[in-house]
Amino acid sequence: MANNYYDTLGVSKGASDDEIKKAYRKLAHKYHPDKSGGDDKKFKEINEAYQVLSDKTKRQQYDQFGRTFDQGGFQGGGGPGGGFDFSGFDFGNFGKQSQGGFEFNFGGTDFEDIFSNIFGGGKPSGRRKKRGRDIQIDAEIDFSEMVFGAKREVNLRKSVRCDRCNGTGGELGAGVKTCPTCKGSGKIERVSRSFFGSFSQVSVCSECQGEGKIYEKKCSKCGGDGKIKDDQKIKINIPAGISDGQTISMEGAGEVGEKGADSGDLYILVHVRPHKKFAKKGLDILSAEYISFSKAVFGGEIEMETVYGKLILKIPAGTQSGETFRIKDKGIPDINGRNVGNHLVKIVVRIPKKISREQKKIIEELRETGE
Repeated sequence: MANNYYDTLGVSKGASDDEIKKAYRKLAHKYHPDKSGGDDKKFKEINEAYQVLSDKTKRQQYDQFGRTFDQGGFQGGGGPGGGFDFSGFDFGNFGKQSQGGFEFNFGGTDFEDIFSNIFGGGKPSGRRKKRGRDIQIDAEIDFSEMVFGAKREVNLRKSVRCDRCNGTGGELGAGVKTCPTCKGSGKIERVSRSFFGSFSQVSVCSECQGEGKIYEKKCSKCGGDGKIKDDQKIKINIPAGISDGQTISMEGAGEVGEKGADSGDLYILVHVRPHKKFAKKGLDILSAEYISFSKAVFGGEIEMETVYGKLILKIPAGTQSGETFRIKDKGIPDINGRNVGNHLVKIVVRIPKKISREQKKIIEELRETGE
């Protein structure tokens, strides 16, 4: 695992919430285990970093204490990344025996607050609701759709908000009551005793998931999850100028989040089918046209095909085989629509395999002149 969550996401310590979110989405898409070339270990590192840095409380604790803040651990030797700094505590009276056992004195510092931080205590803000899962699909388009753009409608089976309870998880008409497990606090406190005294560890209530309240009856359709699996039609706009292997992202079009949390994103990996006549080089379209030997010598016109339709290309007299002509603005637009490439036509002179006696005689005469 990386030693620094900011380095894991590739952001600075002063990065905004939006910058952290964007960095996470970019890296999560790149290393997602379901994607070809994904990395499960790296993906887990990215998620771990995001879960901490996207939560204001956890991020503040991480910035103050480092990665030990939520691991129930204890490290001495203060300073950045070195654990907890006890330099301001009064150790002169630490461990002084009293009638009730031992009396701990940290120079006015609240002993319970210190160890509640060390052992994961304190007042939780509630369990962080899980963001919806990202989805990746593939879309295949032909060469002309790459040039002009395309529209697709796909049917996805994914988690969506329950239409019976509208994502709340409660049955229609069901009342809300205080959670009997945590008594409405949203947390469960467990007390453990040791030589140093009693320590409390606070965790989110598993019954109400930190809400403090539950519905008297769970939704009969989703079972209280607030989401169900269903088929959903998604309309996709593929922009003109997209390249083979490029990915389109649709924010919020992935699976629904947990009870009000953000939905995941949908990523569409685009594949362009090869064309039998055209090829692509940057924004330019490449093709070849075959002409006769006589047309190369005397010049003329040919009808050629482009993605924009057929047109007439003038062949100058004396055109050499392999010579390339440029047809301006008949190529591929860039994805921002600011520039358009050209169509480059390579001329290939076709040499006849069989010729008549008269043709042979003419060619021999040309050979004698050195042509």
